[in-house]
Amino acid sequence: YKGVASGLAAAIKGTYPGVETIMTKGSGGIFDVFADGAKLFSKHEAGRFPTQEEILASIERMKG
Repeated sequence: YKGVASGLAAAIKGTYPGVETIMTKGSGGIFDVFADGAKLFSKHEAGRFPTQEEILASIERMKG
């Protein structure tokens, strides 16, 4: 999970330089992505990891 999380964090920072990314270690295969307190993605719910593109698109929609 760390490689996926690190890559996603780098993509977010590269696209949105002012955005802070925080990785929190979980357990049991949990991999959730939040922005401003809103859940953007849940691996548990989707059954897969998110793509960078869908997370960046979700952040863009939030920015409106």
